[in-house]
Formats: sequence, C-alpha cells, structure tokens
Amino acid sequence: MTKPKYRDCLPQCLNRMFLTDGGMETTLIYHERIELPCFAAFTLLRTAKGVERLRTYYSRYVGLARQAGLGFVLESPTWRANADWGDKLGYSRAELVQVNCQGVELMLEIREQFETPRTPLVISGNIGPRGDGYDAGRIMSVDEAQAYHSEQIGTFQDTQVDLVSAFTLNYVNEAIGIARAAQVARMPVVISFTLETDGRLPTGETLKQAIISVDEATGGAPAYYMINCAHPSHFSGAVASGEDWLKRIGGLRANASRRSHAELDRATDLDDGNPVEFGHEHSELRRMLPHVTVLGGCCGTDHRHVQQIALTCGAAVV
Repeated sequence: MTKPKYRDCLPQCLNRMFLTDGGMETTLIYHERIELPCFAAFTLLRTAKGVERLRTYYSRYVGLARQAGLGFVLESPTWRANADWGDKLGYSRAELVQVNCQGVELMLEIREQFETPRTPLVISGNIGPRGDGYDAGRIMSVDEAQAYHSEQIGTFQDTQVDLVSAFTLNYVNEAIGIARAAQVARMPVVISFTLETDGRLPTGETLKQAIISVDEATGGAPAYYMINCAHPSHFSGAVASGEDWLKRIGGLRANASRRSHAELDRATDLDDGNPVEFGHEHSELRRMLPHVTVLGGCCGTDHRHVQQIALTCGAAVV
C-alpha cells in the first residue's frame, strides 16, 4: 500500500490554518432535499448519482479554501458507518467495510483533483458515536468502546486516510476507547466533544474534565481535540479561562443555531442562524483559543458560514 500522505506529519498541527466543511447532513436534507435515513450520508455512496452529490458538496468547500489560500480537512462521509447504525440500515459488516473504503476513495479523488501547495488536503476517516450524538444513552466501558470502534478504525488503517476523527462524542469512556483503538492501529486521532447549552458534556462533565481525563488515560494520544454540534454562545464561557488545557483544542465545528440539542431533535425546520455573525463569533473564539487551526461548521451551517469563517479567521495562526 502507498504510504498515506500526511499520516506521519499532520500539516494542521504545524501552525497552518485549515477549513473543513459545514453541516453535511442538514445541508443535504434541508437544502438538497435528499432523504438520509438515520442521518447517514454514507448511504449516498450506493449510487453514482449519490456519489456525484457528495462530490459536488465537498468541491464547493475546497474551492473556498483554495480561494482563501488555506488548507482543508476532507472528512469522509462515514459518521454513521459503524456496526450498530449499519445494522439499523441493513448493511452487513462486509458492506460497511466497503462503504468506508468507498468514502475514502472519493476523498482521494477530490484531493487528486484540487490539492495545491497552498491548499493541502488532509483526509480524515470520520467516526461517529455508537449511539445518539445528543444523548449518551447506554454508556460503554472503555474496553467495550475500544473493541467496538476498532472495527471501523481498522478499516481506515488499511486505506490512505491521514487520521481518524471522532465527532459528536458525549461521554468520556467512548472517547478514551476510540483513542486507544487508534493507538493500537498507529493512527493519529482527533476527539471532538459535543456540549450542551451550559458548556458541559451531556453527561455533566466539564470540557476541561473530559479532555484531561482522556489525556491521562491515553498518554495524550489525541493529536488535538475539537468541539462540535454546539453554538459558539454555548461554550464560549467554557473556553475563556486561558488555562493550559485549552492548548489541546485544535478545531471547532459549531452549530448555526442557538437551540439546545433537545430543541434541535424536535425541530422540523432548519435554523441556519446568521452566517456573518457566525464568522465574527469565530474570530472571538480564536482570540481565546489561539491554537485552533481547523474551522468548519456543524448542524445548520453551509458554505456561507464557512466562507465567513475564512474571511474573519483566515490569517496565519500565531
């Protein structure tokens, strides 16, 4: 196998600014009017038309990064492509391996087409929680979480992905299990927690407690941490202290909406907030979090929000 391009040295960890995409699932559902069962974008990989929809989606964001002279992290459309969600959607284990690999192949094709020296394209194997991102539900032990997520991480290990990134995690044990599984696979890993309106994980831990706990349990395995699926106003207070642990936060993918997770879960409309305001909020967040190098969006965001981030935060990281 050809050696993955950036696996041994992630350029977003070298004081370079990177964009990533916005809220893929909400964009596809509300703007493109595409049905995504269980919020699973990977189901589009089944058909040529679906693949082209995904290619168009990613290409628009990469174009923004190229225009701004910034790097870009390509997150594979595999957030739901793990065993339990695959079972709900009628995918066998072999079919899940295939679809995870197909997602990576699409990212490789996009990189081949669009990468330039000014805009490196890093490929991330995207991992989601075993359960619902908004509700921890049944909490796994660390060992159970490691065993569960090792399957998807093992698939990514044998591809050209540069790292694996686990998003919308809502309790510490699952984060530790994923980080340990990535360690065994010798894969760089990013851990992204989701937060409630009070800036805490759904299970009640503070973000500080969660990051320190994962670092202590894994010997600092994550390349960096991220926050996703929460509005900037929900967590700005949690990152305002200036304490050393904040240096471990390297990326943000915030929601456009100020609604709580419970409100979003009940919503039948898309709250896309104010893209210009969203950009300015990220400028303020980066003042508090100068080590953040990766910026994109989550629920309700689209290319307009990421474009505003590029305009307000596109200067080199210091």
